[in-house]
Amino acid sequence: MSKLNQAVYMDFPFSLGRQGATTLTRIPHIRDQIEMVLFTDPGERWFRPEFGAGIRTLIFEPNSSPLWQITKQRLQASLTEALAGEVVPRDLEISVRADEAFPERLLINIAYRLSALNHTEMVEFEVSGGV
Repeated sequence: MSKLNQAVYMDFPFSLGRQGATTLTRIPHIRDQIEMVLFTDPGERWFRPEFGAGIRTLIFEPNSSPLWQITKQRLQASLTEALAGEVVPRDLEISVRADEAFPERLLINIAYRLSALNHTEMVEFEVSGGV
C-alpha cells in the first residue's frame, strides 16, 4: 500500500484522545474539508474571509433551479480553492437539486477524484430547516 494513502492529518474540530490529538487518513480528511467549506459562511474566518460557501443561508431561499445553479457555481469556486493539490478541478462534479420526497430539502452531491491516489469518492449533503 502506498504511503500517500497513509498520510496522517489532525482531525477537525480538534480533539484529544488517549494517544494525543485525534488523526485521520487522507480520504476522511478530504471529506471533512468539503464539509468545512460547505458549512462555513464567507467572512466567518478572520484571516480567510473569502473561505466558505455558506449553504446554511440557503434554507431561507426558494428551492428552485436558479438557486441550484448559483449554489453549484459557488461550490465549484470554493471547493476548487480549498481542495487545490488534492483534487483536480475538472474531476470535481457537483449536482444541486431538490429532494423528490421532500421538496423543501436541498440535496448537494459532490463527486471527486483524489489525484494522488486515483481514488473516486462521492458525498451527499442535505440542507433543510433542521440544519
